Amino acid sequence: MSDYLPTIGLEVHAELKTRTKMFCDSKNDPDEERPNVNICPVCMAHPGTLPVINKEAVRHIVRMGAALQGTLADYTEFDRKNYFYPDIPKGYQISQYKYPLVQGGSLQGVELTRIHLEEDTARSQHGGGKSLVDFNRAGVPLMELVTEPVIHSAEEAGAFARELQLLLRYLGAGDAHMEKGEMRVEANISVSKGGTLGTKVEIKNLNSFRSVERAIQFEIERQTQALERGETLVQETRGWDEGKQQTFSQRLKESSHDYRYFPDPDLPKLHLSELEELNEKNIKEALPELPWERRQRYLDDGLKTADAHMFVSSLLLGDFYDAVRALVLSAEGKLLAANYIASDITGRIANGELSPDALTGSGERFSHLISLIIDKRISSRAAKDMLVPVLAGAEPEMYAEENGLFQKSDGGEMETIARAVIEENPSVVADYKGGKSAALQSLIGKGIKASKGSAHPELLKEALTKLLS
Repeated sequence: MSDYLPTIGLEVHAELKTRTKMFCDSKNDPDEERPNVNICPVCMAHPGTLPVINKEAVRHIVRMGAALQGTLADYTEFDRKNYFYPDIPKGYQISQYKYPLVQGGSLQGVELTRIHLEEDTARSQHGGGKSLVDFNRAGVPLMELVTEPVIHSAEEAGAFARELQLLLRYLGAGDAHMEKGEMRVEANISVSKGGTLGTKVEIKNLNSFRSVERAIQFEIERQTQALERGETLVQETRGWDEGKQQTFSQRLKESSHDYRYFPDPDLPKLHLSELEELNEKNIKEALPELPWERRQRYLDDGLKTADAHMFVSSLLLGDFYDAVRALVLSAEGKLLAANYIASDITGRIANGELSPDALTGSGERFSHLISLIIDKRISSRAAKDMLVPVLAGAEPEMYAEENGLFQKSDGGEMETIARAVIEENPSVVADYKGGKSAALQSLIGKGIKASKGSAHPELLKEALTKLLS
């Protein structure tokens, strides 16, 4: 066991959902595939143009801060972060330095340093001996969240990033699709002994949760092995090679003074308390149910931990369960509905048998189906067969009646089914008479299948036992 302790801090960038960009009226459209169409003189830094602050972007950050129990700024300002790169047409990025919108807060037990607002850069594309720049993304509102260096494992870092993605989606602040670059994670990692922080190495632009965890784990092992060999680590920025599953050196790490931050003279200072829609009290009162609150509510309902996580992670499934939950009053009904959603419905969606759109507006019919099961009017087998047609629009009671799926309890009918099963399965009957008790269950199953799930299991068992005795 290594005596070295890893210490990790994360910096997360997430593009915000707004109609327009951060400082201009160009469209904010992450799905635009044509290059350089959502641009204007402001985001292209033409001489004489002036930026204007996007109020909706500011509101998104303030709501994030309120949800995370951070300290919301009253006074805030924007700064110029100066550096030259082809994807920064102005030669500087408008960001926040000394006065961020949010300070402090926590998520998943991880303390936060700050959350601030800035503009995104353009997108560079390299290949074929040339480099191209697409400025559609230049100026898109970007949240930057910085944690304290209090994370000590790759798994903890991954769990934090997943919960943050959920929060962005619950607040409507961003879709945070990592594969599209809408959420990017950077990890600062050091390894040391004795409680002091070691030399910090930053890994840039990790674009999947798996990459976050694997890159951090690799870097912990690389640094530990280097220190055990007596080597000296350098503060640097490294990239992640997905193919080789290893980090690689990119450049020495810059410090904040290298960017020559100073307040942007073209943008006004903000006092948020003067804006009613950004007032802290109003923001907090308007927050929706948050992911961790919803998860606890599901656990309080008695749902399995895995199902609770599934319904929190998928707003589609969670909203559908909530719609059914409001109509099914009994604890038994809630658990039964959750089981069907988490297994049968998700399975049918996964194999293409059911469209996700079928869940919209079908909560009442599905809750009626659950009631038919609880009242023992239909069997579990019949309910599974009814799922797709009911979610597609069929009324459960009418469908069960038309297809003979109501559970049969008439003794004469049970005897008829039992005689047919015995006649069609002589080898199973022989097994049963030879002392194999499990053969009886097989005969019951065949009878239920033959009746399309309408045979009452207990009554069918009685009929079979009587005929075979």
